[in-house]
Amino acid sequence: QVRLVESGGGLVQPGGSLRLSCTASGSIFSISAMGWYRQAPGKQRELVAHITSDSSTNYADSVKGRFTISRDDAKNTVYLQMNSLKPEDTAVYYCWQSRGAYWGQGTQVTVSS
Repeated sequence: QVRLVESGGGLVQPGGSLRLSCTASGSIFSISAMGWYRQAPGKQRELVAHITSDSSTNYADSVKGRFTISRDDAKNTVYLQMNSLKPEDTAVYYCWQSRGAYWGQGTQVTVSS
């Protein structure tokens, strides 16, 4: 059983930055694609960013140029650096691991003045 633990969420003003982290248990992290999703109140969960096992990335159009996904296989950790945050980025952010389709518990990000 894989466990994903997210951290780094919080309250930030518009234009600010946050870095989310997701650390996975188990030994399959390095061969797994990883992703960050988010779900705002009343909306469906959506893909924010994705990174393959060889670190190829793709992003939702709404976050391109502002968010960066990266991974450290030695630490079994995937990151989401979020810059120039907007109120519409407010959501619960979830980490996802492709092999086994595991999800983290989510971390709240609130962008508000």
